[in-house]
Amino acid sequence: MDSDILNKKREQMIESQIKARSIEDENLLEAMRKIPRHAFVPSNMQEYAYNDEPLPIGGGQTISQPYIVAYMTNVLGLKKDDKVLEIGTGSGYQAALLAEMAAEVYTVEIHEDLAQKARKILDRLGYDNI
Repeated sequence: MDSDILNKKREQMIESQIKARSIEDENLLEAMRKIPRHAFVPSNMQEYAYNDEPLPIGGGQTISQPYIVAYMTNVLGLKKDDKVLEIGTGSGYQAALLAEMAAEVYTVEIHEDLAQKARKILDRLGYDNI
């Protein structure tokens, strides 16, 4: 799918799903603008990556809907020098969001195939604090 279309969908997601539900932390919103959520879902699901719904990522697991990810991150009240432990890496999207907002992220995934996929995506996107 065209990257301009996906970028437009990402901005629409932030406005209609995140900000409209009172998530106002600019650091969080900026991190969500930066991270290509579509990179964390299977290629056949990329057109749906910015919809207000969870999506399958394999192994019977899902990537949570964007608002839930934003809400969970928002309530943490992260500071730039924080260290975060995430249980359940899944696709790696939440880890990327945490990495944008904290100094270090430690994440654990019991499904080896998901862990390997997430690591490849995070490496490709240049995350070195996870």
